[in-house]
Amino acid sequence: MLESLDIIRWQDILDILIVAFIIYQLITIIRGTRSVQMVLGLIVLGMVYFMASILDLAALQWLLKTFLGSIFLIVVIVFQQDIRRALTQVGKSPFQKSTDIAEKDLDEIIRASFYLAKRHIGALIIIERDNGLREFVESGFRLNANLSKEMLISIFMPVSPLHDGGVIIYKGKIHTAGSILPLSQNPYISKRFGTRHRAAIGLSEETDAVILVVSEETQEISLVQHGTLTAMHDEMTLTNTLRTIFIPKDHSSGWKHWMGR
Repeated sequence: MLESLDIIRWQDILDILIVAFIIYQLITIIRGTRSVQMVLGLIVLGMVYFMASILDLAALQWLLKTFLGSIFLIVVIVFQQDIRRALTQVGKSPFQKSTDIAEKDLDEIIRASFYLAKRHIGALIIIERDNGLREFVESGFRLNANLSKEMLISIFMPVSPLHDGGVIIYKGKIHTAGSILPLSQNPYISKRFGTRHRAAIGLSEETDAVILVVSEETQEISLVQHGTLTAMHDEMTLTNTLRTIFIPKDHSSGWKHWMGR
């Protein structure tokens, strides 16, 4: 036992830690998406191939070997969205700070969302973060308007020519309105969700944007991030959730207050 421990080098420990970190990051990226079921399907096929080899089932073994022989191409096709998102995360600088939105801007968004919900007016509000949304910006109408409750309400009013599509907010500005978003192809999304919700989930599967969806039928407000939709039942819940995401806690505020005193 002790002799085997002597053989282990520090490079082996580092190697294991790096591989474990990569596996953890991959699980984090695909968690909550349809890719989980796809991964489980590939694992099941691998187990069937292993059993076919043990039981010497020649026909089944040949069939699975032919299929798994092009596994790399299959993985690239099936997981193209997850691979793109993973590469985006890898390419992001560790020193890069998320583009946080001011607290007053969050208040304007929250107030507008509940105003629209109470009046059965649908809305799709996208808050851009680290991942650029240029391809979706180009599909809409550029506004570059100051962010305000009144502006958001006027955009989503049914009489407005810009009420269809999403509003993209970046650095406290209403960047574009009427932007067309990709619909999610996840078959496990509830049938009660319409095009607006599918578009929000679809965008969140490809980017790190935070999206608010206001349902005109149910008056529900949902927050969508990383392919997950969460219902916001009241204004306080939505406020606390958005502040947790966008308003960084200043750990030095305690001692600054003490020094001030």
